Amino acid sequence: MATYLGILLFSFITTGIIMVPFIDLLFKLKLTHKSGTPTGAGILLVTLMTAMFAFIIPLVSRLGLSFTSLFSPKIEYQVIFFTLISFGLLGLFEDLVKTFNLPVRYLRIKHPAQLLLGFIASVIIYQSLGISHINLPIIGVLNLGAFYVPVSALIIYIFARGVDITDGVDGLAGGVLLISLATFWVLAMSALDTHISIFVAIWIGSLLAFLYFNVYPARIWLGNSGSLSFGATLAVIALILGKVTPLLIIGAIFLVQALANLIQFVYVRVHGKKLFPYSPPHYWLMALGWHEAKVTLRAWLLTAVLALAGLWLSPFT
Repeated sequence: MATYLGILLFSFITTGIIMVPFIDLLFKLKLTHKSGTPTGAGILLVTLMTAMFAFIIPLVSRLGLSFTSLFSPKIEYQVIFFTLISFGLLGLFEDLVKTFNLPVRYLRIKHPAQLLLGFIASVIIYQSLGISHINLPIIGVLNLGAFYVPVSALIIYIFARGVDITDGVDGLAGGVLLISLATFWVLAMSALDTHISIFVAIWIGSLLAFLYFNVYPARIWLGNSGSLSFGATLAVIALILGKVTPLLIIGAIFLVQALANLIQFVYVRVHGKKLFPYSPPHYWLMALGWHEAKVTLRAWLLTAVLALAGLWLSPFT
């Protein structure tokens, strides 16, 4: 545990030191959103997390840390970093389109591309790791066979969208994601998967440093490069650990945000009018008079309760 905490602190300090000049650079280059706040912290975090993982793994190996994992570490690396980097690059493309006011038609590929990347990650999980089942409460282990691929791809897509949609209020997505990650860190360590535990420790440290600058009033936003990447990677880690049901509980805010947005979109297409006055739900709460800081803090508290419920349920799934 001491090693993991040391890695987390190292990640936090490293990211915090680099974040300050990075924000200043974005301001100097005028790479800001319409509100004047720069976006793009996601691509920095993805880059730093990848570099720190590549540095830390051989270092702790030389220090004598005993490595254990649920599956082949090499394959776990492949699917985690494929998801992290590919969704990050896709999100970066979306950020650039919005920042430079490029034609909206360039964004038509985003949903098919997210589904495709989720499908590829699911194929790796299914074929290379041999995972084809989902453990459900009461029902038990449900072996989906090849049908596991589209189901898991849909889960990856939903959580990528969920985090992306939630990243619309200062500190909201980052805080909810941080609590969710802390919970899966516990689950990874309980499963004795050293590699995922180290990866999540690095992730939490970087996210903590980012959140310091992202709480109200935010000095920088995560952007699509981070929100898509982090949502998809969270789902992939849950799939590898075999904790899909806890994911749906712990990440319920992301799930509800994504589903509400999808329902609204379909309803407008079919009926030509909105079903919900505002979508996603956090905008509805703000329309009712809630300050965005109140929305954020109560979302954090709700996620903490959901995290406890997910941990309690975890041994049964």
